[in-house]
Amino acid sequence: MAGRIALPPMSEERNSAVLPLGVVSRLLDTIEEPLMVAERSGNLLLVNTRARQCLGFHGNAEIQGLNLFNDILQVDSKKIFGELERGQHEVNLNIEGGEKKSAARIQWMPEPDWLVVEIESKSEAHAGPDPATQLTVQELLQEREITYRNLLAAYLKLQEVNRQKTVFLASAAHELKTPLAVIKGYYDLLLAGSLGRLTDKQRDILEESKDSCERLVRLISMFLNYSALESGKLVLQLRENDLRDCLDELSKRWSEAFQRKGVKLDASFDPSIPAFRFDYQKVQQVAANLLDNALKHTPAGGSVALRAAPHFWERRVASMAPAEERRRFRLPRPNSVEVSVTDSGPGIAAEHHQEIFEDFVRVDRNTSGMGLGLAIAKRLIQAHRGKIWVESESRAGSKFTFLLPMDQG
Repeated sequence: MAGRIALPPMSEERNSAVLPLGVVSRLLDTIEEPLMVAERSGNLLLVNTRARQCLGFHGNAEIQGLNLFNDILQVDSKKIFGELERGQHEVNLNIEGGEKKSAARIQWMPEPDWLVVEIESKSEAHAGPDPATQLTVQELLQEREITYRNLLAAYLKLQEVNRQKTVFLASAAHELKTPLAVIKGYYDLLLAGSLGRLTDKQRDILEESKDSCERLVRLISMFLNYSALESGKLVLQLRENDLRDCLDELSKRWSEAFQRKGVKLDASFDPSIPAFRFDYQKVQQVAANLLDNALKHTPAGGSVALRAAPHFWERRVASMAPAEERRRFRLPRPNSVEVSVTDSGPGIAAEHHQEIFEDFVRVDRNTSGMGLGLAIAKRLIQAHRGKIWVESESRAGSKFTFLLPMDQG
């Protein structure tokens, strides 16, 4: 019985019910009234601190092995149960033992088949009980249930408020997307010279303004994608695609941004990667988020490498064959593709490797962004049944890697 209480075997359902002893004991110790809980046989289950003081016991060791009827109440159990079974709600008795004369009020809890005994000194009995402090075990459990329901209702309300906030911000971002696209188009016209020649100063200003506009477009697009993921509206367009073409197109699109900052971008893809089913746009978005993150944290003169190669992914499952058998029946060809982005930036401390993939987390507060790029990348890769992680140390650069299974089905 150490550590847990098993309820009496009144039914099959009763046998499966187990209450944590420590929790109930702490609940009883918070009550000002002296209380004892015993089984029908008289075996003491719990005695709170006030009850031990009233009965003259100084510790748990002194009450171990004592029987409620024979050692404390000194009354025949048949007498008590006879009165309770005749319809009485409680039985009142005098307790002769202990340092002080006291009375006991006995109540029966039929569901667990327990006896709850409340002890009070004679002086307290004459003074009458204080209604504000007369809490039974059942009332405590009811109060706990009410508290739980209130907390659940508050949590659900908070979730709904958060959902409405996300919907509102997504609507605002969607409204901003169209005028920003128009502004970007005008920048392209001006920089192409379609509306007249530009001086070098004017061109520099327009290029800087265009960069800011493109950054804002990416932020809005990122937030719209995050809203779609939050609302569960993400749908993968799985088609047979060439991952090398997907990543090569992306690297060419980002080459200009890397050149402007003075960071070298080296893209290399294994020619043996076969075509397989994946969402072209979503995987490109993941790689773009990783490139953006690498460019943001790599100083001028540094380098970023984008790599892709076939990979054998040995998934860990519950019912796994022994290591020798797994090696014997290993698949003859890779079952996934490993894509990595390595930078020569300041690196990430080990304690941040998990949290950087959470929503709105930014380890470096001096950089721009909302802290959603890696969080979105993680969700998109998990939607492909893949995984993503980071390997990094402080002042030693970072390597972000994700695996894409080829058997998307």
